[in-house]
Amino acid sequence: MTKPSRLTLPNLLTGFRFIAAPALLWLAWHGYGLAFMGLLALAFLTDLLDGWVARMMGQVSEFGALLDSCADVVNYLTIALCCWWLWPEIVEQEWFYVALIIASCLLPTVFGLIKFGSFTCYHTWTVKVAAAAMGSSLFLMFLDGPIWPFRIAAIMCITAAIEEMAITFLLTEPRSNVRSILNVLKSIREETKL
Repeated sequence: MTKPSRLTLPNLLTGFRFIAAPALLWLAWHGYGLAFMGLLALAFLTDLLDGWVARMMGQVSEFGALLDSCADVVNYLTIALCCWWLWPEIVEQEWFYVALIIASCLLPTVFGLIKFGSFTCYHTWTVKVAAAAMGSSLFLMFLDGPIWPFRIAAIMCITAAIEEMAITFLLTEPRSNVRSILNVLKSIREETKL
């Protein structure tokens, strides 16, 4: 039996974020704020589309889920560094909320590595909503809009991270595409009834 190809449209969309990361760094280092925001918008768009395209094309895979999670970590850390280079005053003023977002990216990853020896790839609904809130609030904040949506997004991100760590704590083996802690609790209840 042949192995399915990893060179699929959803994986290419996810892979774009890996390619975008050095370009985002270069744009930020050279002070091209608007070009940075444009490329960042494209990276966020591919993040929104990759999972949807995978489901529509029947190409959902463990590899794709892992690739997506790795791309998310790379992008969020890249964004934090780039924003510090481009808008240091805002980043320094909002350091607590920036730290919450960085922690929300790193803590579930580290927790998953400690427990399972691998990245967790849950892609929960709370993470999706928090990422959308964070992405849109970044654009508002750095394009001279209000700062309060960014603060709310940071709290949403850390809440999503806590849910991911709780899922890791409850699971006995790694799983991908876990929609919520409620799904995990339901499956545990069903398993204990058997």
